[in-house]
Amino acid sequence: MNAPVQIDAATDAYSTPLDQIDVSNPRLYQEDCYFPYFERLRREDPVHYRKGGMYGDFWSVTKFKDIMHVETHPEIYSSEAKLGGISITDRPMEFRRSSFISMDPPRHDDQRRVVSPIVAPANLNNMSSIIRERTARVLDGLPRNETFDWVQDVSIELTTLMLATLFDFPVADRAKLTWWSDRATEDVNAGGIVNSEEKRLEILTEAVQVFTGMWHERAAKPPSYDLISMLAHGEATKNLVNDPAEFLGNLTLLIVGGNDTTRNSMSGGLAALCKNPSEYDKLRANPGLIPSMVPEIIRWVSPIIHMRRTAKADAEIGGKQIKAGDKVVMWYVSGNRDEESIDRPNEFIIDRARPRHHLSFGFGVHRCVGNRLAEMQLNILWEEIMKRFPRIELMEEPKRLYSNFIHGITEMKVRIPA
Repeated sequence: MNAPVQIDAATDAYSTPLDQIDVSNPRLYQEDCYFPYFERLRREDPVHYRKGGMYGDFWSVTKFKDIMHVETHPEIYSSEAKLGGISITDRPMEFRRSSFISMDPPRHDDQRRVVSPIVAPANLNNMSSIIRERTARVLDGLPRNETFDWVQDVSIELTTLMLATLFDFPVADRAKLTWWSDRATEDVNAGGIVNSEEKRLEILTEAVQVFTGMWHERAAKPPSYDLISMLAHGEATKNLVNDPAEFLGNLTLLIVGGNDTTRNSMSGGLAALCKNPSEYDKLRANPGLIPSMVPEIIRWVSPIIHMRRTAKADAEIGGKQIKAGDKVVMWYVSGNRDEESIDRPNEFIIDRARPRHHLSFGFGVHRCVGNRLAEMQLNILWEEIMKRFPRIELMEEPKRLYSNFIHGITEMKVRIPA
């Protein structure tokens, strides 16, 4: 859905009656104009109730400390798929698919424990050389003095190769992983391929069929270090394949988690440097800043816009009374710009004193299981970029995804000067 009229956010955010502000509108993120709305909410109504919004009735939690409060009380604020799951979208019950991110402890903990060894330090060390080799090959193949799409040629290519490694998926068929990932998160109102939940399920059923075949092959062999083998042999997940809906839920979680977030940080990080030339100069003068720059990129981009919880009991956040059954939405894009918790949050600063002080990976029991892998991929990418290219130029404003969940860049034209 391409917006026919550009939103004048600076005016609209403060002229709209407070109770009518609806930060669930995906156009705000597609047009990259959401900042003033959250700035106003953090100042005037940090725990904000919107009745009858585009995505129903919901509470918006916009400040860092309040988001942390919700994250650290899973006994009150549930992720359970049957209660609504992790997205602001209220899907019909027949389309709510459980995965370990949309479960509460202890079941969540048991399933998460099965796949977490793939990102253990020893396994990350084993993967680093293949990530570096692939990154070097992709970068060396880029054109010089010619405009090209960084998203397609770098971000998608590198993250899809990584997904193929994690699943031990045929590299020649890796484009399917990107296709399934994009369809899994596509907003049905975006005017794209997925125009209904039925259509989404139809497309993702192919993924279930492909991975079911892989599952049975891996289950018949000794355990190995890929995600399907881990699930097939894990005590808490070995029967997962017998529940197609939950199997699909976990597959899409692992595919999207390993793809969208890193992909958009790879694109958004380059855009941030191009738009902040003094920081780009700082990086050129000292590539040793990459380890602090990477978490700053992840904060700045906030690749997951929000996470949703559903209150299981009456509770209170920031003086507001939450009722059992209420939809509670944690806006990471707002918490990561909270002036009370982050110094100079609206500035991109690659040598921050506390660069990991952000919410992009979530917190508590649901903290992103692959956060260290994502950081490693970005570290290696920027190390290899700085060996080759003193400068990459942004040729036009990036095109962004129509979504209030994935903070996506769909196209970004750049040029590497010869």
